[in-house]
Amino acid sequence: MTIIAVVNGKGGCGKSTLATHVASHLASLGEEVMLGDVDRQQSSRLWLALRPPTRPRIHGWSVDEKNFARPPAGMRHVVLDTPGGFHGFGLMKISSNAHGIIIPVTAGLFDKAAARESIQELRSMPRIASGRCRLACIGMRIDARTSQAESLRAWASEMGLPCLGAIRSAVAYNRCLESGLSLFDLPSERFEAQLGDWHQLVDWLAQLRAAEAPPPGSLLPTPQRSETLLRHV
Repeated sequence: MTIIAVVNGKGGCGKSTLATHVASHLASLGEEVMLGDVDRQQSSRLWLALRPPTRPRIHGWSVDEKNFARPPAGMRHVVLDTPGGFHGFGLMKISSNAHGIIIPVTAGLFDKAAARESIQELRSMPRIASGRCRLACIGMRIDARTSQAESLRAWASEMGLPCLGAIRSAVAYNRCLESGLSLFDLPSERFEAQLGDWHQLVDWLAQLRAAEAPPPGSLLPTPQRSETLLRHV
């Protein structure tokens, strides 16, 4: 099981957009994916409820940030959407299980300051300090061709953090979220430019998947039904 968390102490930096797209990409590979919503606003849960049944299925999991437990068995990948202001015991519980943590950062000064605090706290935790959980950042609502992207790369270098590129702002993202979709659900030829923004992140996810792949010949457990699994009705 690969567990990927999306974390930044500040709200409004694109965590839900990032988490839903990561889950959708992994589901498009034909593997069992669960999207856990730790955020009180339950944005990812709402997105799942809108998701058409014709698209690759993503299981839902409502998570109590104060009582986080290891995800249910049977999932190949779990993506966690966390709230703004997330720190302390809840962050420690998630980091103790995660294999990768992605930190979305916008061009704003306050976003970078909140991200810096999250990174410093995360690096104090054993699983991350030992390298068993990888950290990376990605720019949100930033065009990779601009000075803002250059500033982000410089900031990431200063933080000693891999930068997975930048996701530009586009109307398509709002339309996708309102329909329970992501760009990975749409015809690639229509959104080639936007999908190109995700290439570095997709490659990073492939590395995580390879590192946590089950041994050859082994079988993953059958996914268990539960009341927390969401289906489009």
